[in-house]
Formats: sequence, structure tokens, C-alpha cells
Amino acid sequence: MRPDILTFWHGPLDALRRLCLRSQVAAGHKVTIYSFDPIAQLPDGVGNAEAEAILPHSFAKRLRPITDGVWIDRTMLQFSDFFRMRLMAKNTAGNTGLWLDADVLLLKAIEIDPAKPYFAWEGPQQLGNSVLYLPPSDPIVAAFEALMAQDDLTPDWLSLRHRLTFMLYRLRGTTRISEVRLAIYGPAALTALARRAGELQYALPKKSFYSVHAEPKLFFDPRDFSALVHDPDIVGFHISPKGRGNQQPVPGSLHAWAVERFGVA
Repeated sequence: MRPDILTFWHGPLDALRRLCLRSQVAAGHKVTIYSFDPIAQLPDGVGNAEAEAILPHSFAKRLRPITDGVWIDRTMLQFSDFFRMRLMAKNTAGNTGLWLDADVLLLKAIEIDPAKPYFAWEGPQQLGNSVLYLPPSDPIVAAFEALMAQDDLTPDWLSLRHRLTFMLYRLRGTTRISEVRLAIYGPAALTALARRAGELQYALPKKSFYSVHAEPKLFFDPRDFSALVHDPDIVGFHISPKGRGNQQPVPGSLHAWAVERFGVA
């Protein structure tokens, strides 16, 4: 089946993410972006829903102190790790949502089996969580629900290395596990839990979505990208712009090709 696409954003959207959202609509998906405040300049066909109904804004305080209500980038990244799992918990037979980061450019529609997880390898030993579907009864969802019931948000799936690091942090006076590593609740958590649940077998190959993720120059710099856009096994690209979200497309780049294909805001 073709699922709805769901995501979360906090703050203004840059041009690159608006481009990616347009590609998701062009692929034939219903797209909804959750936020705490209305988002300006949303592409046609993208809905805007209230994030508070999924995960309260106040949850961010459990990740790190918030000054005058202002989030830092680390806060949004980790908040979204929990937000996407809350969305998975709300999936039902008649309302199936697939999480896509707002910087995932789709080349074609995504089809899923609602009874099975949907994700892909981001690296040789780690899953990505930028593209994620889990049935609501999945043990990964249950593990996050149990984690969120705790006060200190300390996972029971931490690696030995992360446990030792956290012990050192505690000696220095830091009691928040969220400070140990930026992605402590993200891809590392998804990989550990999928391994524990015996679900790594469902992971798609890295090139399905992560062909340009680790090397943004493959998207932003001029080069021959024909093999990428014509590969039938590539569904889309998680771009991870790293500060280039409002960069003008350079002629001859995959970025320029995408702007020509999906239009500009």
C-alpha cells in the first residue's frame, strides 16, 4: 500500500526542504508536516498539523534545559527521534503513516506492507531512521513507549561503550543521557532495537535512500549523476544539507536537476 508521509519541523523551512516536500507530493503521497507553530511557505499539497497532540512541547525539557523557550539544533533532532516513534504508535489499519525526514527527496512512490517494518541501512552497521515505518505493535515502538515512561530517559539498549561514557559523564556532574551522543535515540537506537527484535532482515540496501547522505557534494556539486537517477533500486535521497539548505543550485548538479524537475517555491 502507499502510506501517508508524516514529518515534524520546528522553525522556518529552508528552500531545500520545501523542494523535498514537493517531491514527496509529486510521488503521489499525502504529506503532513507537524509543528508547534504554523509554517509559512509550505508547498501546495502539504498539510500542517498540530504537534502538541502527538508529543507535547514540554517533553523537550526532559532532553535538555530550554532557555526562554528556545531550542538548539540538538533539541530538535532528539525530540524528532521520539516524535516519529509516537507517530508509529498511532498507526492503525486505516491510518498508516510513514515517517520521512523533511530533507528526503523522493524519486518515486513508496509502497509498504503495513505488517512489516520499513527502513534501510544508512551505513555498513547502522540503520537510518530518516525513512521509517513500524507497525504499532512492533517491539521497537513498545521499547520507546516504555522509555518515555521513565523520568531520566535512559535506554536499556545502550551499548557497553555508551554505558561507560555515561558513567564518565555522571562523574562530571551530567545526569542527562541525551548529552552522551547526539544520535543516542536515533539510528543507533533503531539499529540496536531492530537487532534485538530480529528485524534487521527487513532493512533495504543503503543505496535505497542513503546514496548521497554521507557526501552532500554528490548532491550539491556538478557531476555526472545519471547513474543515481536511473537506478531502479534508488527510491530517494536523504540529503542532510549541513547548512546548505538555502544554497542556490549549481548548474550541472543533482540539486539543479531536482529543482528543474520539482519546481521552486
